[in-house]
Amino acid sequence: MLDIVVNSLYTNKDVFLRELISNASDALDKIRFLSVTKPEMLGDTPDLEMKIEYDPDQRTLTIRDTGVGMTKEDLIANLGTVARSGTTNFVKALGEGAADVSMIGMFGVGFYSTFLVADKVTVASKNNDDDVQHIWESLNGEASFHVGPDPRGNTLGRGTEITLHLKEDADEYLGPRKLKEMVRHYSEFVTHPVYLREIKKIKVPVEREEEDEDEFDAEDIDGEESKEEKAPEMEEVTTFEYEHINTDPAIWARDKEEITDEEYQEFWKVVSKGDSSGDAEEWVHFNAEGNINFKSILYLPSEVPFALQQGRPDEVRPGLRLYVRKVLISDEFDLMPRYLGFIKGVVDSDDLPLNVNRETLQESKIIKIIKKKLVRKTIDLIRKLSQQEMPEEEPEEAELDADGNVIFKEDKPKAVHPYITWYKKFGLSLKMGCLDDSANKDKLQKLLRFKSSKTEGDDDYVSLQEYVDRMPEWQKEIYVFPGESMKQLKESSFMDAFYDRDVEVLFLTDSIDEYYVQQVREFGGKKYRDITKEGVKFSDEDEDLAKRRNKVYTDKFKPLTKYLKKLFGGDVTKVTISKRLGKAPAIVSASEWGNSANMDRIMRAQAFAHGVAPGENMMPTGNLELNPRHPFVIKLLESLPEDEDAEVPSSVKDSAWILFDTATMSGGFPIRDPKKYAARMTRVLKSNLEVDSLTLADEIDPPEEVDEPEEPEFDMPDMADFDMADLEDLDM
Repeated sequence: MLDIVVNSLYTNKDVFLRELISNASDALDKIRFLSVTKPEMLGDTPDLEMKIEYDPDQRTLTIRDTGVGMTKEDLIANLGTVARSGTTNFVKALGEGAADVSMIGMFGVGFYSTFLVADKVTVASKNNDDDVQHIWESLNGEASFHVGPDPRGNTLGRGTEITLHLKEDADEYLGPRKLKEMVRHYSEFVTHPVYLREIKKIKVPVEREEEDEDEFDAEDIDGEESKEEKAPEMEEVTTFEYEHINTDPAIWARDKEEITDEEYQEFWKVVSKGDSSGDAEEWVHFNAEGNINFKSILYLPSEVPFALQQGRPDEVRPGLRLYVRKVLISDEFDLMPRYLGFIKGVVDSDDLPLNVNRETLQESKIIKIIKKKLVRKTIDLIRKLSQQEMPEEEPEEAELDADGNVIFKEDKPKAVHPYITWYKKFGLSLKMGCLDDSANKDKLQKLLRFKSSKTEGDDDYVSLQEYVDRMPEWQKEIYVFPGESMKQLKESSFMDAFYDRDVEVLFLTDSIDEYYVQQVREFGGKKYRDITKEGVKFSDEDEDLAKRRNKVYTDKFKPLTKYLKKLFGGDVTKVTISKRLGKAPAIVSASEWGNSANMDRIMRAQAFAHGVAPGENMMPTGNLELNPRHPFVIKLLESLPEDEDAEVPSSVKDSAWILFDTATMSGGFPIRDPKKYAARMTRVLKSNLEVDSLTLADEIDPPEEVDEPEEPEFDMPDMADFDMADLEDLDM
């Protein structure tokens, strides 16, 4: 039997107390329900409670309740069935792989978890339908048990008392610290009070018989002052004190209309347990009904957990606690996907089996259904936060100066929407959800916020839907621009054509944005278009005119594009005439299906890129796009000799390379060969400064310095005899 418990159900022996408290809670609930119609059933034991007592001398742990109790037949049926017939059936079902988790509780296996820590278990119980209190007893490893009248008589009145005779390696359960920890962890929200009897040793004065008042000390007879009273003699005594352990209320079981915001915030402090600072940002309290029924409270934190701050989402501790009838099953269940790991709260279901291990329950269909509903509720909670109206600002009283004129204050900071404040902390997790959760991808995209070429200030963001609503009629794609910083993106040459057309571009400055755009690809039927890649087109111009103009430019600059491709070799994929450049002479863009410059930067920065030496992962820079209207490009074309086989002057080559280097940096790519780049710039400086030779000048030979005489030290006069009155005779 113990083999079943250890190998099939429990991986943590602490759960024995959870099982016993859960059974006791059920017994208390039953007598409470029965007493509603028959109050006399409570008899002389009206208090519905549980008490836990430990005895280090006897090595026993006792759990006592005032529940409905059991008759002799109940003891045999409830505690003996699994030992006799249930074991065989259960093992057989496990072996055939047909054991449903819901069948486990039918065999009362939870009670047998006591043998994880006990060599012998004794159960005394008294039911109102039985005049005699009976006792049940079984040894660990035995296939039999014993039931009979309790020789102590009726000591319970009503209820059940379970005494565990602990094993040698179970000393930790013979002290209050461990027991308090277990009760608060597993049974913190059980409806009925759980008391722990704590053994304390205190010192009290020794009681002595009073002395005869007629007897006097010899010193008192002599009239001497009596001495100070001596410190009383002390002795150590043992006392017993009961402490109420489960004092926190299970507010999720109450009607949400009766719960105040202050109570929700207080409960937030209980479930967050210090993992998140600050108050809860928002919460939702709901009852899920259907095939699976459960109650839940989900909280959105206002501050980011430490693990998320460090960029380690996989290390975020699970924030949801799973309960069955207010008894904790586990606080380590993955009830939320990785991207919602910051959510805190509780889930309580009557449909879950209590006596089952974590691994089995994690894979059950019930858990999967609950998880799906929780994710849906959480996304809806975030959506409602994003749709909240801006809080109204309290009007300030005008201040007047001495003349009664209104004092105008400097402009107050613009009010920030609560969702923007929250999104700036947790937006990365929502983007991760778009990658991980394809089923909810569309809902999550509506919650994303971005900076754009038309947003101003740190707290000004635009949603994807707002961007689409502002698009001109001819725009068919969502333009995005990935990069390191807002300043860099706004000043980039890639933006010239968009500024000219007053077209909005979303700025992607988070590292995850590149992965998001590549995988998600579209929103609302409109594809994302990275403006740093080739293929950007504008439909606001005459298509036929654009084609004819491009053909003319291509033919005109063909000698230059052909020469530059030959000159740059593998450093470029191709050289083309650009249709989108404004003021810049040239720019390097990425191929449509290749990595952007920003993605290339991210990949080169990977700390765990195995088997790649620095620099070896650098692919061809990209496509060189030339602006056919720019004077630099026109001059380069004119500088080429008419004969293709003729030698091109070195100054023209340097100019071409400098143009390419400038375009490379403008495109966000790194210089491929810094040493050659430095040599080219040196030649340009030499020419511009009209320096004939780079030979260093001779080292100077300065004359030796003559030591100057030291100034004499100044001795302060002796001021001891100085009289301020002498100053009166001075003619000032």
